[in-house]
Amino acid sequence: MATRTSPDPVTQAAAYQQLLLSLLEQDDPAAVQGATAQRLKDILNEAGPDLRRRPAQGEWSVLELLGHIVDAELVAAARYRWIVSEDQPALIGYDQDRWVSALRHNEDTVEELLQLFEALRAANLRLWERTSDDDRRRVGMHAERGPESFSLLFRMLAGHDRFHLNQMRETLGQLRGT
Repeated sequence: MATRTSPDPVTQAAAYQQLLLSLLEQDDPAAVQGATAQRLKDILNEAGPDLRRRPAQGEWSVLELLGHIVDAELVAAARYRWIVSEDQPALIGYDQDRWVSALRHNEDTVEELLQLFEALRAANLRLWERTSDDDRRRVGMHAERGPESFSLLFRMLAGHDRFHLNQMRETLGQLRGT
């Protein structure tokens, strides 16, 4: 399971949004997102032989958490572009647990996942930098959470980064009994 202590993103959509935004607080979402790659690398280096170990049945390993972060970045890239380019586009949801399982992220290599993440994140940050305030206010219709602006999604993703970076640290702590 992806998030042991977070509200369900489908059945508790508003609470999920608020959790992610609370983790961002008043910080610049672009700065938070810009720092994520290095924070990931630090945790992944620390993980060592615990990289692929799951702390419990139904929980994700550190590598699977990285895979989920990459999946979220890929989905966000498409959503951002639909919102900026189309009028109130439909934004489909996805089952994060199914993606991690079906894409077999625990079999991926760190290098491939990081390479994909860094390319997507760089493109998304460039898009953010070159969009106007009007573009950032444009809205898509999320299938599970209703109307969401580019700005809201971008800020939520920064909180999502923090949530899963913390979860990676907690996973390593559980595996190591600390």
